[in-house]
Amino acid sequence: MYVDDLFSSLERPICVHATREMIDILEKHVFNWAVYPRFSELTNANGKVLEYQEFAGGDTFEVGHLTITSVRVNHEVSACGYLVSDGKISVGITGDTAETDDFWTLCNERDDLAAIFVECAFPNELADLAKVSCHLTPNGLKRELEKFTKNKCPVYLINLKPTYREQVVAEVNSLEMRNAEILEVGRVYDL
Repeated sequence: MYVDDLFSSLERPICVHATREMIDILEKHVFNWAVYPRFSELTNANGKVLEYQEFAGGDTFEVGHLTITSVRVNHEVSACGYLVSDGKISVGITGDTAETDDFWTLCNERDDLAAIFVECAFPNELADLAKVSCHLTPNGLKRELEKFTKNKCPVYLINLKPTYREQVVAEVNSLEMRNAEILEVGRVYDL
Protein backbone atom coordinates (compact mmCIF):
# COMPACT_ATOMS: atom_id res chain seq x y z
CA MET A 1 0.00 0.00 0.00
CA TYR A 2 2.93 2.31 0.73
CA VAL A 3 4.27 2.06 -2.83
CA ASP A 4 0.77 2.28 -4.26
CA ASP A 5 -0.11 5.43 -2.27
CA LEU A 6 3.17 7.24 -3.01
CA PHE A 7 3.70 5.97 -6.55
CA SER A 8 3.58 9.29 -8.41
CA SER A 9 5.47 11.31 -5.77
CA LEU A 10 8.46 8.99 -5.26
CA GLU A 11 11.67 10.74 -6.20
CA ARG A 12 13.77 7.60 -5.82
CA PRO A 13 12.86 3.92 -5.62
CA ILE A 14 11.79 2.32 -2.39
CA CYS A 15 14.50 -0.19 -1.59
CA VAL A 16 13.45 -3.57 -0.19
CA HIS A 17 16.35 -5.54 1.32
CA ALA A 18 15.47 -9.23 1.25
CA THR A 19 16.75 -12.73 0.66
CA ARG A 20 16.18 -14.30 -2.76
CA GLU A 21 13.54 -16.57 -1.21
CA MET A 22 11.61 -13.58 0.17
CA ILE A 23 11.88 -11.63 -3.08
CA ASP A 24 10.45 -14.62 -4.94
CA ILE A 25 7.59 -14.87 -2.41
CA LEU A 26 6.79 -11.16 -2.73
CA GLU A 27 6.84 -11.30 -6.53
CA LYS A 28 4.74 -14.49 -6.69
CA HIS A 29 2.16 -13.75 -3.98
CA VAL A 30 1.95 -9.98 -3.49
CA PHE A 31 3.42 -8.01 -6.40
CA ASN A 32 1.96 -10.40 -8.95
CA TRP A 33 -0.46 -8.24 -10.95
CA ALA A 34 -3.36 -9.92 -9.11
CA VAL A 35 -2.97 -8.49 -5.61
CA TYR A 36 -0.73 -5.51 -6.47
CA PRO A 37 1.17 -4.44 -9.56
CA ARG A 38 4.71 -5.75 -9.92
CA PHE A 39 6.15 -2.41 -8.81
CA SER A 40 9.70 -3.55 -9.57
CA GLU A 41 8.73 -3.34 -13.27
CA LEU A 42 7.12 0.10 -13.09
CA THR A 43 8.43 3.65 -13.24
CA ASN A 44 7.05 7.09 -12.56
CA ALA A 45 8.32 10.43 -13.93
CA ASN A 46 11.43 10.11 -11.72
CA GLY A 47 12.32 6.51 -12.64
CA LYS A 48 11.94 3.17 -10.86
CA VAL A 49 9.58 3.07 -7.88
CA LEU A 50 10.73 -0.13 -6.18
CA GLU A 51 13.96 -2.08 -6.26
CA TYR A 52 15.30 -5.06 -4.38
CA GLN A 53 18.67 -5.35 -2.70
CA GLU A 54 19.26 -9.07 -2.31
CA PHE A 55 21.27 -10.48 0.56
CA ALA A 56 21.91 -13.99 1.86
CA GLY A 57 21.57 -15.17 5.45
CA GLY A 58 24.83 -14.32 7.18
CA ASP A 59 25.55 -11.28 5.01
CA THR A 60 26.43 -7.89 6.44
CA PHE A 61 25.30 -4.83 4.50
CA GLU A 62 24.79 -1.08 4.90
CA VAL A 63 21.47 0.75 4.93
CA GLY A 64 22.00 4.47 5.37
CA HIS A 65 24.16 4.94 8.46
CA LEU A 66 23.35 1.47 9.81
CA THR A 67 25.25 -1.78 9.47
CA ILE A 68 23.00 -4.83 9.40
CA THR A 69 24.11 -8.42 9.85
CA SER A 70 21.55 -11.05 8.91
CA VAL A 71 21.35 -14.54 10.35
CA ARG A 72 19.01 -17.34 9.34
CA VAL A 73 16.47 -18.31 11.97
CA ASN A 74 14.20 -21.33 12.30
CA HIS A 75 10.92 -20.53 10.56
CA GLU A 76 8.75 -22.35 8.02
CA VAL A 77 8.89 -19.43 5.59
CA SER A 78 12.39 -18.09 4.93
CA ALA A 79 13.25 -15.70 7.75
CA CYS A 80 16.23 -13.94 9.25
CA GLY A 81 17.14 -12.29 12.49
CA TYR A 82 19.23 -9.14 12.39
CA LEU A 83 21.88 -7.35 14.32
CA VAL A 84 21.54 -3.62 13.59
CA SER A 85 24.38 -1.28 14.53
CA ASP A 86 24.85 2.46 14.27
CA GLY A 87 28.53 2.15 15.21
CA LYS A 88 27.84 2.96 18.86
CA ILE A 89 25.26 0.37 19.88
CA SER A 90 23.75 -2.77 18.39
CA VAL A 91 20.24 -4.16 18.64
CA GLY A 92 19.23 -7.76 17.90
CA ILE A 93 15.86 -8.55 16.27
CA THR A 94 14.73 -12.15 15.72
CA GLY A 95 11.77 -11.77 13.43
CA ASP A 96 9.56 -14.86 13.31
CA THR A 97 11.41 -17.83 14.74
CA ALA A 98 11.23 -21.04 16.71
CA GLU A 99 14.27 -22.45 18.51
CA THR A 100 17.43 -21.07 16.98
CA ASP A 101 21.13 -20.97 17.87
CA ASP A 102 22.95 -18.72 15.41
CA PHE A 103 20.99 -15.62 16.45
CA TRP A 104 21.96 -16.05 20.10
CA THR A 105 25.58 -16.74 19.18
CA LEU A 106 25.69 -13.52 17.14
CA CYS A 107 24.17 -11.48 19.99
CA ASN A 108 26.45 -13.04 22.62
CA GLU A 109 29.50 -11.97 20.62
CA ARG A 110 28.60 -8.25 20.73
CA ASP A 111 29.98 -6.03 23.49
CA ASP A 112 27.85 -3.10 22.29
CA LEU A 113 24.48 -4.92 22.45
CA ALA A 114 21.86 -2.54 23.90
CA ALA A 115 18.67 -4.60 23.48
CA ILE A 116 17.08 -7.62 21.87
CA PHE A 117 13.62 -7.85 20.33
CA VAL A 118 12.37 -11.44 20.22
CA GLU A 119 9.03 -12.93 19.31
CA CYS A 120 6.68 -14.75 21.68
CA ALA A 121 3.60 -15.46 19.61
CA PHE A 122 1.47 -18.10 21.34
CA PRO A 123 0.50 -19.14 24.88
CA ASN A 124 1.97 -22.34 26.31
CA GLU A 125 -1.24 -24.31 25.75
CA LEU A 126 -0.71 -23.85 21.99
CA ALA A 127 2.83 -25.26 22.02
CA ASP A 128 1.94 -27.77 19.27
CA LEU A 129 0.70 -24.97 16.99
CA ALA A 130 3.76 -22.88 17.85
CA LYS A 131 6.02 -25.81 16.96
CA VAL A 132 4.48 -26.52 13.53
CA SER A 133 4.30 -22.81 12.65
CA CYS A 134 7.83 -22.16 13.99
CA HIS A 135 6.99 -19.63 16.69
CA LEU A 136 7.74 -19.34 20.39
CA THR A 137 5.63 -19.68 23.51
CA PRO A 138 6.67 -18.27 26.90
CA ASN A 139 8.13 -21.66 27.89
CA GLY A 140 9.98 -21.88 24.57
CA LEU A 141 11.26 -18.34 24.98
CA LYS A 142 12.53 -19.13 28.46
CA ARG A 143 14.55 -22.02 27.02
CA GLU A 144 15.88 -19.74 24.27
CA LEU A 145 16.97 -17.11 26.78
CA GLU A 146 19.14 -19.72 28.50
CA LYS A 147 21.37 -19.39 25.40
CA PHE A 148 21.74 -15.64 25.95
CA THR A 149 24.66 -14.77 28.22
CA LYS A 150 24.27 -10.97 28.51
CA ASN A 151 22.39 -10.81 31.80
CA LYS A 152 21.95 -7.03 31.89
CA CYS A 153 20.72 -6.57 28.33
CA PRO A 154 16.97 -5.86 28.07
CA VAL A 155 14.90 -8.35 26.06
CA TYR A 156 11.71 -6.92 24.57
CA LEU A 157 9.01 -9.37 23.51
CA ILE A 158 7.28 -8.73 20.19
CA ASN A 159 4.82 -10.43 17.82
CA LEU A 160 2.35 -11.53 20.49
CA LYS A 161 -0.78 -12.75 18.70
CA PRO A 162 -3.53 -10.26 19.64
CA THR A 163 -6.07 -12.99 20.44
CA TYR A 164 -3.74 -14.48 23.05
CA ARG A 165 -1.96 -11.33 24.23
CA GLU A 166 -3.34 -11.27 27.79
CA GLN A 167 -2.58 -14.96 28.29
CA VAL A 168 0.96 -14.65 26.88
CA VAL A 169 1.63 -11.60 29.08
CA ALA A 170 0.42 -13.46 32.19
CA GLU A 171 2.54 -16.52 31.33
CA VAL A 172 5.64 -14.43 30.64
CA ASN A 173 5.19 -12.59 33.95
CA SER A 174 4.75 -15.86 35.86
CA LEU A 175 8.03 -17.23 34.49
CA GLU A 176 10.04 -14.26 35.81
CA MET A 177 12.47 -14.29 32.87
CA ARG A 178 15.45 -12.07 33.46
CA ASN A 179 15.27 -8.70 31.74
CA ALA A 180 12.26 -9.79 29.63
CA GLU A 181 9.59 -7.15 29.08
CA ILE A 182 6.61 -6.96 26.75
CA LEU A 183 7.19 -4.21 24.16
CA GLU A 184 4.56 -1.51 24.53
CA VAL A 185 3.06 0.06 21.41
CA GLY A 186 3.45 3.83 21.47
CA ARG A 187 6.15 3.89 24.15
CA VAL A 188 9.48 5.46 23.24
CA TYR A 189 12.47 3.32 24.24
CA ASP A 190 15.79 5.06 24.81
CA LEU A 191 18.67 2.66 24.34
